[in-house]
Amino acid sequence: MDAAVKKALDTALANWAAMGKASQEEAEGTADGFEASFYAFVDTFREWVNRLKPRPQTMEQLLALPEVSELTERLPAPLYLNFETEAEFILEHVIRDEEDKYD
Repeated sequence: MDAAVKKALDTALANWAAMGKASQEEAEGTADGFEASFYAFVDTFREWVNRLKPRPQTMEQLLALPEVSELTERLPAPLYLNFETEAEFILEHVIRDEEDKYD
């Protein structure tokens, strides 16, 4: 797996775990931290996908890549669904506005 993608994924997963352990007082801050780190991961993943030669054109091609398989195996089910949505956007060359990312 690409080092930058791995680092961004590790950060997002650590923030996901922290969010699950946060007290009520910490909940909003940890949720915001997770959300920001997840979309930083998505942006890093997008850059990696866009550098691939040949670039995958379908979700099947993307998910069949060993690096992506390794990545998706680490994602909890709720994050996998979000990742899959973002991966579809990447393949379609759609970049969401900042405010749309967090809806």
